[in-house]
Amino acid sequence: MTDTPPPYRPPVITGARIRLRPYRPDDLAAFFALHSDPEAMRYWSHPPWTRIEQAHSKFDSSLNGNAPDSQLCWAIAAPGDGRMIGGVALFRISAEQGVAEFGYMLERGSWGRGFAREAGVLALDHAFGDLGLRRIEADIDPRNLASCRLAERLGFVREGLLRERWQVAGEISDTAFYGLLASDWAQRGADTPTPEETLL
Repeated sequence: MTDTPPPYRPPVITGARIRLRPYRPDDLAAFFALHSDPEAMRYWSHPPWTRIEQAHSKFDSSLNGNAPDSQLCWAIAAPGDGRMIGGVALFRISAEQGVAEFGYMLERGSWGRGFAREAGVLALDHAFGDLGLRRIEADIDPRNLASCRLAERLGFVREGLLRERWQVAGEISDTAFYGLLASDWAQRGADTPTPEETLL
């Protein structure tokens, strides 16, 4: 009988005010609450969930489906009590190509405090440092101005517009396609958030 190794856990990364940590089983309720909030999900790639059962597959992937050559999903942990207030992920990682995609979410109650920007800095430092990636990509609804501005403040460059790329709950939307290179990241300056970015 062969023992099954435990699932890979992304490293804990500590910032000035937040921590990125692996998801825990007791994060399920907060995970569902985040993905069921219509305002937080306004520009997401699927409609808000209405039943907790809808969360199970994605939550299990975030909890148990991590590996440095495929995806790294972190919970954004609040200052103090460490409860989950959002998530940040590197996904579709290709070690061969040195490329990954990047995404993040934050509960509405934590908007306006710069936590998403700090989480992005921590995740991108890990991507370009520990993982040695060359390029990170982000797919953003161009109507989500706060998210576009945050990506740009992190150093992402808007490289194109993919028209009518998504259809979510009958609504068709475009994609603003962003890219960030390791060389861009190495040359970035001070990353103080602008007033627009503090929406996230």
